[in-house]
Amino acid sequence: MNMRGMDTLQRTARRVMNLFVPRAIILLYHRVTDLPLDPQLLCVTPQHFAEHLQVIREHRAVQLSALGDALEPEQRGECPVIVTFDDGYADNLYNAKPLLEYANVPATVFVTAGYVGCQREFWYDDLERVLLHAGRLPETLRLSIGTRSYEWHLGSDTDCKDAFNNNDRWNVTRKNYPTARHKAYCMLCEILRPLADGARQPVLEYLSAWAGMDTNHRPTHRTLLPKELIQLAAGGLIEIGSHTVSHPVLSALSSDAQAEEISQSKVLLEEILGCAVTTFAYPFGGRLHYTEQTVAAVREAGFQWACANFAGTVRADTDRWQLPRFLVRDCDGDQFARDLEEWINA
Repeated sequence: MNMRGMDTLQRTARRVMNLFVPRAIILLYHRVTDLPLDPQLLCVTPQHFAEHLQVIREHRAVQLSALGDALEPEQRGECPVIVTFDDGYADNLYNAKPLLEYANVPATVFVTAGYVGCQREFWYDDLERVLLHAGRLPETLRLSIGTRSYEWHLGSDTDCKDAFNNNDRWNVTRKNYPTARHKAYCMLCEILRPLADGARQPVLEYLSAWAGMDTNHRPTHRTLLPKELIQLAAGGLIEIGSHTVSHPVLSALSSDAQAEEISQSKVLLEEILGCAVTTFAYPFGGRLHYTEQTVAAVREAGFQWACANFAGTVRADTDRWQLPRFLVRDCDGDQFARDLEEWINA
């Protein structure tokens, strides 16, 4: 038998085996909006999200319930598909919720509690605002972070409107840097990611001052207000989960700081919502972004489920505090249908 025949046989065998193995698929989204720049690939356009929901509706085992309910063994369908969002952008209310309601597909939104009603953007959005938008910048950027000093020379890229217009679809998965500003952006992302919020914010404030920009959030990138969080949860179709207070890399923090980020996020969200918050998602969510101590802190805080950000199917023996999710990028319904089929039969 040739290799193609073997692959077909293996896929068929997996499909047959999956008929007898209770499992679930959890999808990870961030934003439903259409922006001119999306370097972190967080956005799915409203049109494409509507197409995704139609595919999910047509999936014969769609589970119309919240995350926790759908993952209970006795509640699982053949392979429920569960929609989740991370971060807590305002477009989750204004763009995603109406489409979820129209399709009658539930979702869990993991909200970064310290950003509810906050007047600043997430740090990676702040970096994009400063470095990746056309407009003149100083020729040299010098930064001191902790004990280290950094310097970037922008040269002819201090003012490069044409370069930005020609590279509006560039993103961080690409290895090339169209301009020195794109390179500085990627390097700063790596430098700032593991920092605690208290160490990161002075750097962002300095960058805004260096660029001659204010620090107020853009309407297109703002997070939910408290009243909007309540609106998002109203009706019962959308469940609110926690995503820490400040969206740090938890593994980079002390055990006490991790416990504070996790437990306090639950307190803050429950004060706004007036109900229990029982689900959690690790910021960034890769296996290196949290530790066994983190998982223990999530359990001790009283969360019943926790989602990570690595691919995998949820099965009966999956750790309920380390649930895998499939990250969804912007694509049309046909491509999403192919991806979903592959994930279900993985």
